[in-house]
Amino acid sequence: MKRIYFDNAATTPLSQEVIEEMNRVMQNYFGNPSSIHHYGREAKVIIENSRKTIAKLLNVSPAEIFFTSGATEANNTAIIESVSDLGVKRIITSPIEHHAVLNTVEHLVRENLVELDLVKLNHRGRIDLTHLEELLQKPEKTLVSLMYANNEIANLLPVKEVSSLCRTYNAFFHSDMVQAMGHYRIDLQKLDVDFATCSAHKFHGPKGTGFLYVNNNNVRIEPFIHGGAQERNMRGGTENIYGIAGMAKAFDLAHKNLSNDKKYILGLKLYMKEQLQNHFKDIEFVGESGDKSLYTILNVLFPKIDSSEMLLFNLDIEGLVVSSGSACTAGIAEVSHVIHSLGINSEKPSIRFSFSKYNTKTEVDESIKILSKFFI
Repeated sequence: MKRIYFDNAATTPLSQEVIEEMNRVMQNYFGNPSSIHHYGREAKVIIENSRKTIAKLLNVSPAEIFFTSGATEANNTAIIESVSDLGVKRIITSPIEHHAVLNTVEHLVRENLVELDLVKLNHRGRIDLTHLEELLQKPEKTLVSLMYANNEIANLLPVKEVSSLCRTYNAFFHSDMVQAMGHYRIDLQKLDVDFATCSAHKFHGPKGTGFLYVNNNNVRIEPFIHGGAQERNMRGGTENIYGIAGMAKAFDLAHKNLSNDKKYILGLKLYMKEQLQNHFKDIEFVGESGDKSLYTILNVLFPKIDSSEMLLFNLDIEGLVVSSGSACTAGIAEVSHVIHSLGINSEKPSIRFSFSKYNTKTEVDESIKILSKFFI
């Protein structure tokens, strides 16, 4: 059976060019980047060239890019070190952030280290900027943590507007940019954020590799992971040279082909939306639309059926790989925190289709046929 993979928001397949680059580095560069001899210096050059590639594409200094094991570590670093090093006493976030942010903030709240304020959302999950400004008027030193693109419903944050509010009220601004990196041309200087996070496996790079951007003009933080002097004393541990090289290659490729890939993927999303509307009654699309929506994700509410709780498993058996606004833990249906926060009818199954440059319209057509077995 040939499977249709529409779960690219969870992870993307490695591109062949990235595999080749990682193989090249694995076969030729084995030295420890912290060693001062020839082999160590060779490995160090790979890392620093990768850092320069990424920094140039984001219009920042290489000294502001710190490699991590992924976005979860990067998010933890930005949030926890803001509290410990920048005097943050209060965090403003939203109820639809990724758990890498929400669980970190909730941990700090339980430890009585910060206060938490949640910004209001409209019925489509859009941030209420007026309420955000009201919250920012409180006197406590504040960190705002809001994601650029939502990983479930695809909403895009008006990052520059949020940044301007943060500057007006002297708050720090952290943005989880995992779903946006590699899919948009992002100028971090113009956006004027203090922290931004990235994970390579969202744009056809390797898992277990990411980075944290730290705006050196505004903030200075201490290491989150202590150990050696790697990453300019900012992150202990021998660097994942192969992952870093693969991430830089994937990031470079994403930007070289970004316009064409965006047009193609958006076309798939719109075609899927059109076909769903043509074939199914009583469906709803969750989140914003148009240029307020990430072009790689489409979240759809389907009518309730008897097998709703087993829907993802049954679709997978038929060869359609997707994810859902509902997760099944130990056999118990559990509503997505994003769907719950928007007050959406939890009895309706939510399916997230997420696309990449490797998907096709033929796969969309085949998906419609598979879905028809359950909803017609």
